[in-house]
Amino acid sequence: MSGPNLPEALYGCAVMHWRVGTITGRERAWGRAVQYAVTLSSPQAEVVRALGYVDLVGELAPGDRVLLSTSALERGLGTGGLAFVVAAPDRLPADPPAAPGHIVKARYTPQQQLVLAIDEQESPHHEAFLSGPAADGDLGGIPVLAADLHSALAPILVGIRALHPDLRVAYLMTDGGALPAAFSMTIARLREVGWLTATITVGQAYGGDHEAVTLHSGLLAARHVLGADVAVVTQGPGNVGTGTAFGFTGVAAGEALNAAHVLGGRPIGALRISDADARERHYGISHHSRTAYGRIVLGAASLVLPRLGGEFGELVETQAQAIVQDASGRLDLIAEETDGLLEALSESPVGLSSMGRGVDRDEAYFVSHAAAGRAVARLASR
Repeated sequence: MSGPNLPEALYGCAVMHWRVGTITGRERAWGRAVQYAVTLSSPQAEVVRALGYVDLVGELAPGDRVLLSTSALERGLGTGGLAFVVAAPDRLPADPPAAPGHIVKARYTPQQQLVLAIDEQESPHHEAFLSGPAADGDLGGIPVLAADLHSALAPILVGIRALHPDLRVAYLMTDGGALPAAFSMTIARLREVGWLTATITVGQAYGGDHEAVTLHSGLLAARHVLGADVAVVTQGPGNVGTGTAFGFTGVAAGEALNAAHVLGGRPIGALRISDADARERHYGISHHSRTAYGRIVLGAASLVLPRLGGEFGELVETQAQAIVQDASGRLDLIAEETDGLLEALSESPVGLSSMGRGVDRDEAYFVSHAAAGRAVARLASR
């Protein structure tokens, strides 16, 4: 049944907002992404922020005329809420040189990408997937840590490095949020300072150091091609939620633990915890974690329980125990102390922010993920 006052024809329709403008300035850049100031060709001559991916549209300059997509910007959305450069018609990049790779990502969209996946036939690593542990689908017990939001990645790495800075960490970016890895300032900076061994973009996500067709083959590549000691899995920047029990992209955290279980890894879930989120469903342990781990995970897995202390810490422990109880024996808890982690977070090479809040406003969120990272580092070093 359709909702009130909404024509049936609009359900499921994608509505694009197209704009033409001229670049008037280059505001900032990270990795292979550039943010421009663009003056729209309209009577109001409005100036908007527009993101251009160098690998898609080339290097642009003031005076270039550009075609933009602005749908999410027009709606004022947090996820995707920028203008994006589709093309600069008068400055099209040259055709790329001939290269191997036949896997298409962002498939059947106007900006679909042809990539060389680490697991495909043309890859120099393809043979690794045809024999031995990768062919058998055996991760050999490597810890696989899944988290809900992309903002969890940096504090998780803080926790890992607080205990064992030499561990090789592969990050697998799933396609629940941004598809281009280039959108993430966090990835660009963490790679720059050497905190990540590699980023693998899986599913429809693209632009990592390596591509993989599925999360499963990406995990096997992390272990058996890249030699990772730990794999961390989150969606890309941006999170979609509907306020319903299952209508959020973070359910993929549970699916990631299922993949790790099937492949003989050590599945571990980082709990999304907040003492600052005003929404009841996200206070304490978010319903995202309660659903993704308590309802989606089908095999044996562990959840990291940070010892936060006080009444709030007691609430979190009660909620965590309820998740374990509801999972009927599939889940257990790994308790991790949080001493020293707040100080360690202050040394992060990237700015820490989630849902618009920094460490000063939502300490529990960041400390909890750092605790998950430290717990995983402890397991990986055994």
